[in-house]
Amino acid sequence: MLLRYFYDEKLAHASYLVGCQKTGEAIVIDPSRDIAPYLAVAKAEGVRIVAATETHIHADFVSGARELAVGQGAKLFLSDEGDEEWKYQYLASLQHQLLKDGDQFAIGNIWFEVMHTPGHTPESISLVLTDKGGAADRPMGIFTGDFVFVGDVGRPDLLEKAVGVKGSAGGGARQMFQSLKRFKELPDYLQVWPAHGAGSACGKALGAVPSSTVGYEKLFNWALAIDEEEAFVAALLDGQPEPPAYFKYMKLANKNGPALLADLPKTEQLSPAVETVSTLLANGAAILDTRASSHYAKGHIEGTFNIPYNKSFTSWAGWLVDYERPLNLLCDPAQLTSMLRDLRAVGIDNVPGFIDLTVYDSYAEAAVQLEVYEEVDPAQIAAQVESGDVYVLDVRNQSEWKEGHIPGATHIMLGTLPRRLAEVPAEKPLVVQCRSGARSAMACSILQANGHKRVMNLTGGILQWAKAGLPQV
Repeated sequence: MLLRYFYDEKLAHASYLVGCQKTGEAIVIDPSRDIAPYLAVAKAEGVRIVAATETHIHADFVSGARELAVGQGAKLFLSDEGDEEWKYQYLASLQHQLLKDGDQFAIGNIWFEVMHTPGHTPESISLVLTDKGGAADRPMGIFTGDFVFVGDVGRPDLLEKAVGVKGSAGGGARQMFQSLKRFKELPDYLQVWPAHGAGSACGKALGAVPSSTVGYEKLFNWALAIDEEEAFVAALLDGQPEPPAYFKYMKLANKNGPALLADLPKTEQLSPAVETVSTLLANGAAILDTRASSHYAKGHIEGTFNIPYNKSFTSWAGWLVDYERPLNLLCDPAQLTSMLRDLRAVGIDNVPGFIDLTVYDSYAEAAVQLEVYEEVDPAQIAAQVESGDVYVLDVRNQSEWKEGHIPGATHIMLGTLPRRLAEVPAEKPLVVQCRSGARSAMACSILQANGHKRVMNLTGGILQWAKAGLPQV
């Protein structure tokens, strides 16, 4: 048997290629939209991808299952559990097999048995793997998807918070409790292969180790240590992070069938002329400046907003980009291909154009007035905060806010800011603050792009504020 692990650090997403070396066949489990890495490994290992499967309808990335089915002729093995609201809608013309609890299917000599494990989502399944190519007559491991992680379990509140299915969080938590009872009955030696690692918003305490065992999770996973249902439900629902805004789009895309990458329009290079930028903004398009925030703060085109192209780019793009508007990029052309891959991973497909960052050189030569925002340290602003001459906007997560915040501050988590701009006061200058100054820099760009011109970023954030001995609530 061949087992290969793939990990997208920007989305904390794990996927797997499992191959039978005797027959030369392979299956991809929970594939990402960019299928090139799977094809490359399959070719290098001398196997052919004949199938793909998903543990559930994912909410945090666009699945590559349809890409593999259409482009490679892979047969899809997909859940038929859950209610009618969450059934796959794009399978009619594709080879596929719908799966129920207890079903089995094989790829060469590799056998998979289906466990219905609802809780994170109603249709969630796990796949128990047995390698029957040799002498083994017992399973080796289980692909748990977003059911059991290393040190955590899947959150049950996404359908309610992200998709709007009212009342589903409590029911999902109770389903999770029952699913975990079945998990505890599995042999301790079984390896556990989850679909996410630390940093994923699909749980609240995921470990950074890529795999585990059933026995280890029974010993040390907090969720498996609670034997009373009501206590479990309360603990599971408490402290879950805010679900990213793009989750609802991913759910629908993966349910209805995401667009194929080959069908997406090409992203064209645009003229750097001032008139081009003005026309784009006047016509309702968005322009995303992907430079480091330190550069953006010192001078940027009015009306643009800023998400630096770094490890957090994909997640924040999903939070902050308006999916209903065309998105144009201000970027380094050398990074365009990887940037488009990262955007398409979360379904941001409407990217008609890009402008080379050298536009700023031409703007300087033409003496075009650029917009700036001020970066201030706690000592510079403390007196104005105390006197109430400025508003303080805290854009950290809810859990961080509860741990302590600047007196008089208003809390709007960064990811929700584009939809809550009406709550931001305009009468006084704004001091925007997070933990260290990175998230608040993005918030400053969004506020300026939407008419709040008197904004300042608190460098060093709450950490520097505390270090200076200034008060917190």
